[in-house]
Amino acid sequence: MGWLFVLLAAASEVTGAAGLKLYSQRKTVRNGVLYIGGFGASFAFLYASFHYLQLSIAYIVWVGIGTAGAVLINIFLFGESKNIGRILSVVLIIIGVMGLKAFS
Repeated sequence: MGWLFVLLAAASEVTGAAGLKLYSQRKTVRNGVLYIGGFGASFAFLYASFHYLQLSIAYIVWVGIGTAGAVLINIFLFGESKNIGRILSVVLIIIGVMGLKAFS
């Protein structure tokens, strides 16, 4: 159950980050709800995951997935740079998170 909460928290964080990008471009209620609602739900799901998982593991996985997801969303939906350095960096984040989980 804890991992489900972490995944929902990470997905909500990515939604919040996309909403923030949209809200910075065009201040509409919809974009504001995506922004505030996404980050609010993210924190709520992360908090719920702490009842099942160690804080350090849940937080690291949440940050890693959220960061990688936000970068990928910005690359594919908002046209940010797709250079090899950025892609490699996202892959390294994912490998690092998997390594921390595997050795904890």
